[in-house]
Amino acid sequence: MISSRIRSLAVAVIAAGAVSVSGAAHADSGTIRFAVYKAAFFVGGSGGEGTLTFHGRRYPISVAGVSGGLAFGVSKTYFQGTVRHIRRARDVTGVYGAAGGGGTLGKGAQVIVMTNDKGAQLELSGKQVGLQVNADLSGMSITVK
Repeated sequence: MISSRIRSLAVAVIAAGAVSVSGAAHADSGTIRFAVYKAAFFVGGSGGEGTLTFHGRRYPISVAGVSGGLAFGVSKTYFQGTVRHIRRARDVTGVYGAAGGGGTLGKGAQVIVMTNDKGAQLELSGKQVGLQVNADLSGMSITVK
């Protein structure tokens, strides 16, 4: 009786794992490029536009964000990178938060990894132009137009 329950539980776990792996195997990736303008004096706002390229098609996107904390200045950052774990272009739409880090590479270059609530993961690198000094928590929202 106990071995029958264990066997049933094992079959259920294996089946659930297979569905999960199967779903991940069908997810795809695309490329993304956008420019963000940011202005801040303690509370900041940002906005911009760009393009998602997915399965050979280009989709216009808009980007918005809010940040708080110690922040001031004005800047424009050009981002490019890869979006992973999407099945269709609309999966990119959502609110993104940091997912494991970001940092600076050289003079003015930034690298960041972010995810949204649908599991889409952005791996972005960018170059900032202008003056922006911050020690804040930031997030952004992307919409496929």
